[in-house]
Amino acid sequence: MSDPLMSADIQRIQRLIPHRYPFLLVDRVEDIDGTKSARGIKNVTFNEPHFQGHFPGTPIMPGVTIIEAMAQTAAVMVGAAMGMEDKELLVYFMAIDKCKFRRKVGPGDVLELYIETKRGGSKIWKFSGVAKVGDEMAAEAEFTAMMDLPE
Repeated sequence: MSDPLMSADIQRIQRLIPHRYPFLLVDRVEDIDGTKSARGIKNVTFNEPHFQGHFPGTPIMPGVTIIEAMAQTAAVMVGAAMGMEDKELLVYFMAIDKCKFRRKVGPGDVLELYIETKRGGSKIWKFSGVAKVGDEMAAEAEFTAMMDLPE
């Protein structure tokens, strides 16, 4: 029998990664299967600061923030699996590859971020991510990150 999947609510997320408003871009992470995969949830709301200028009258979540939300989901997944709460884990982008945007994301959407680890285990990790709204793909990317794990 396999272990139950882990999850992280907003309080646990804040214990795992250093991001805070206005740049904390994931509200919950569910289905954490060790360091293999996870599903992040981002509730997109009109009061987020990027909507003031992107674009007035037609609020669209910037693509770079969707990719950042994927990366934050990946960091929470790895941090939760490795018991990194309150350890000041820092994560840095090294590369973003095969990035494509398929659908606009705006206020009222629930963005689901599906993350899978392609390679990892030490400081350098590679992930693939898909962002969906309902059944529609909004974005996809592969990204490499360096995890600055405390000693």
